[in-house]
Amino acid sequence: MFTLRNVSVACRRSAILTWRGASQRAVQRLDISGVYPPIATPFTRSEDVDYRRLNDNLNKYAEIPFRGLVVQGSNGEYPYLTPEERVEVVKKVRRALPIDKLVMAGSGCESTRATIQMSQRMADVGADCVLVVTPCFYRGRMDSRALINHYTQVADSSSVPVILYSVPANTGLDLPLDAIIQLSQHPNIVGLKDSGGDITRIALIVHKTRSQSFQVLAGSAGFLMAAYSVGAVGGVCALANVLGQQVCELAQLCVSGRWDEARELQYRLIEPNTAVTRQFGVPALKQAMEWFGYHGGVCRTPLQPLSQTDLDQLRVNFTSNGWL
Repeated sequence: MFTLRNVSVACRRSAILTWRGASQRAVQRLDISGVYPPIATPFTRSEDVDYRRLNDNLNKYAEIPFRGLVVQGSNGEYPYLTPEERVEVVKKVRRALPIDKLVMAGSGCESTRATIQMSQRMADVGADCVLVVTPCFYRGRMDSRALINHYTQVADSSSVPVILYSVPANTGLDLPLDAIIQLSQHPNIVGLKDSGGDITRIALIVHKTRSQSFQVLAGSAGFLMAAYSVGAVGGVCALANVLGQQVCELAQLCVSGRWDEARELQYRLIEPNTAVTRQFGVPALKQAMEWFGYHGGVCRTPLQPLSQTDLDQLRVNFTSNGWL
């Protein structure tokens, strides 16, 4: 039920999706195709969220043809933020972002109850959809039965669409294929962000869920072209925080079927992407942002700045591909 405070948010959403009532009917699914940077969270030297620098970054991202932004994903250091900070960052982003850009808010928590509560809080401050990472602390018990139950409860309760999020490099857990197939039938689960990089798996997910109009997003710029070639509709790409225009260009080349040009651009993105993701992680992403005119800054501890050796290698990965 809407309050006066969120009527404007509800009116905006009504243009792009059908509100799910108690009957869980969904006439159309939210279109999530396109490129999203999972934005970093800038901090001051005292490790407070730096909303001024965040706003500066948002102003620059608004000029790039992103479909939207992922807020409070892995690259936003969400495990190190309080619940209040997570919600406040999403609120600030929604207020600053043009109305035609989607806000995909990371709302995953370890318990189902906490995830439901966080998802609703994100929706209340303007998130268009929520990205829900697999709970993983008790990963030995997170089998298909547990995960289907978790996501079904979250989707049943959420007033905005839900996107599944599988990121085994961080969680040690791949969302099982049988669980994805079953969950794709839920009217309020519209897609999946898959960061595992297994193109065979991504192709099979697309193949097995096509009848549900289920949408798959690549979780990295390093395999974006390959993911598009097997039916993915876009990507959530850390490198887009730094080379946003170029990642969007790669996506457009793929959509246009200009595969030779796409391949040449993809080659040049692989090493920089690896450097700011699995090789050196968020500290490298934030450093690269500084080189390209964005505010990256420090990470929250226990994350540490790059060593000089790592910093030198990061620079090589960008310069050798013609980006610096």
